[in-house]
Amino acid sequence: MKTTKDFLNMKQNNDPIVMITAYDYPSALLAEASEVDMILVGDSLGNVVLGYDSTIKVTVDDMIHHSKAVKRGAKNTFIVTDMPFMSYHFSKEEALRSACRIMQEGDAHAVKVEGADENVLDVIKALTIAGVPVIAHLGLTPQSVGVLGGYKVQARDSESAMKLFNDAKKCEEAGAFAIVLECVPKQIAKDITKDLSIPTIGIGAGVDTDGQVLVYHDLITYGVGRVAKFVKQYANVSTTIENAIASYVQEVKTRQFPDTKHSFTMKEEQLKALYGGSSQ
Repeated sequence: MKTTKDFLNMKQNNDPIVMITAYDYPSALLAEASEVDMILVGDSLGNVVLGYDSTIKVTVDDMIHHSKAVKRGAKNTFIVTDMPFMSYHFSKEEALRSACRIMQEGDAHAVKVEGADENVLDVIKALTIAGVPVIAHLGLTPQSVGVLGGYKVQARDSESAMKLFNDAKKCEEAGAFAIVLECVPKQIAKDITKDLSIPTIGIGAGVDTDGQVLVYHDLITYGVGRVAKFVKQYANVSTTIENAIASYVQEVKTRQFPDTKHSFTMKEEQLKALYGGSSQ
């Protein structure tokens, strides 16, 4: 299993980091078999697998539940778990308690937090001092989408781009071992990547970050509708699954399933014994 040191070495060696966001045992099992470098248990599970319209309703208990499932499927992969909405904003003590539970109960190797205001920077410092590896998340931060005014590309003007540069540097100085950059211009992501000594992992941030992350369900088109521009869909399993279920429904309705191959039988002599000498 890779470590935070390995990810730093990958940046230095220009070896791209592959992260995938997964939420359960089977997806983690397949991710590990495909040799991804890192799995993110994202609070996007609220949208993707729990059916919420945002990440806001996701709790620490939800994150622990799904993190444990991912760990069971990917025992030898570095696992990062999101700290959900408001689980690290009330106080450093509350943040430490939440991270402690995610690490101890959820079997995560690191946590991820969004933003770079002074409170979040203090949390990154406190967690790092306590021995909790932290990934920062800048650009489009879904937990703050209400404040940002929707799911929009960030840092598209010089002022906001400069703030993103400064925030990334502050997160590095606070102790983050990597930074996710979401929905920012590729030129800005490239320059931030050059400016930092820690890895950047992009999602909608161009090819020049130190790594990339996509959601499992998005990249295989599993139970998702419209996807963002930055998502490449490598397969369409939703169509395969829907067709398979439709075939099952049709065969049950027409009594084609189960057929003899999918049924069990009893020997003729046992049937005769059961029915008093005559089989039914």
